[in-house]
Amino acid sequence: SDLPADAPRYAVAGRLLQVNEMGKAKFLFIRGDRGAMLQLYLKADVVEAFALSNQLGLGDFVLAQGPLFRTRKDKRALRIESLRLLSKAVRPLPGKALQDGPKVTDEDWRYRQRYADMIIRPEVAEVFRKRARIVSEMRRFFDERGYVECDTRMLLQTNGGAAARPFRTHHNALDMQLYLRIATELDLKRLVVGGLDRVYEIGRLFRNEGLSRFHNPEFTTIEFYQAYATYEDLMTLTEELLERLCTAVNGTTEIEFQEHKGVKLQRPFRRASMRELVKEARPDAPIDLASGPSDAECADLLAYAKKVLGERAPATYGYCLLALFEEFVEKTLVQPTFVCQYPTETSPLSRRNDKDPRFVDRFELFIVGREFANAFSELNDPDDQRARFQGQLEAKARGDEETMDYDEDYCRALEYGMPPTAGEGMGIDRLVMLLTNQASIRDVIPFPQLRPEKAEEDAGTAGAPGAGGA
Repeated sequence: SDLPADAPRYAVAGRLLQVNEMGKAKFLFIRGDRGAMLQLYLKADVVEAFALSNQLGLGDFVLAQGPLFRTRKDKRALRIESLRLLSKAVRPLPGKALQDGPKVTDEDWRYRQRYADMIIRPEVAEVFRKRARIVSEMRRFFDERGYVECDTRMLLQTNGGAAARPFRTHHNALDMQLYLRIATELDLKRLVVGGLDRVYEIGRLFRNEGLSRFHNPEFTTIEFYQAYATYEDLMTLTEELLERLCTAVNGTTEIEFQEHKGVKLQRPFRRASMRELVKEARPDAPIDLASGPSDAECADLLAYAKKVLGERAPATYGYCLLALFEEFVEKTLVQPTFVCQYPTETSPLSRRNDKDPRFVDRFELFIVGREFANAFSELNDPDDQRARFQGQLEAKARGDEETMDYDEDYCRALEYGMPPTAGEGMGIDRLVMLLTNQASIRDVIPFPQLRPEKAEEDAGTAGAPGAGGA
């Protein structure tokens, strides 16, 4: 139908992904911002534009101008009055950009060439948009509560705050070995000593360890510390935070994650001690919940662990309890659960429990069988801290590679006095996986770490699978 001469004109730009030829006319489909497909209609009587359209290839960026109208199928389209090529794609798009491409066995190319992946599958970009929303909502949550955001050192002379193997590097001018940080904990606690009562950092950590669906060597966390709070206060805060983030991204607090349906990120979450949970999963375990662990229970649990875990059974009560928890309980915790009261020897930076010093005031949050957060009332006694660092050095001497360095400056900071404080760390990549239902950490990190490409692909001829026929 003819449009009135004074119909408003629009300009649209985007990547050309499909052309439907109809003799004297053609439809061009371009993808604009946010992944939306725009339909352009071009008739042969617009001579210059029509001639140009014959030279366009899929993947090219074009600018079109003209009025809007409705097609016979009642779809909105733009009738091209002028057309310009903005940018040429000289490499054909992998697979068929608008249909399901060939089923590819090697999924790696998607992560190696994330740009091509996003062109073909705009839903990938949607995950990164949601990730940005989660992080900005998180900032707003802590800013509203009077927390101060800080950036701390990434290059350190000593490495602490977690049990992990670090990346090493060398500073030439100082001729000094430095480590990439494995946690932000010790620097943030130094700031609490200095008078920042509420502090947080959203930042990248580096751990020199294997790759898995849940592990990338660089990953993003938030750590936050609050003076005059206990780990119980942080449980309440964490429930509020997750409920808010989930609602912001999904409009609901009930989600599904892979095979787990009906996961409720809704307050209150369950709270249970590690001993309770092990006893629940293994009723035959020699744990008496009516009282704290007696010496007899400690000896019996070691024997029990040896029986059910065999060679892997550790030699001390605390590590035994943790090993039984990891083996029999962890994967069963589908609904959000705060696992409390960790053994002291497994928690070198946490404050001992007043009632039973063999345990610390600490929790980890588990959802869909995975750990999402780790928090505790902080150890603020410099003598106790020195002794725990010493214990870490002894473990290192016995061959444990995942230990903390002895950080004398941190002990000195504690000697100036740290108020009673509680702190927490939470992995942001895992949280994004949970809230967007992505099975692998590689799907929520734009450029994940991968094994090197095979030699024959380095020749530069092999593109993504199916790159030939666009």
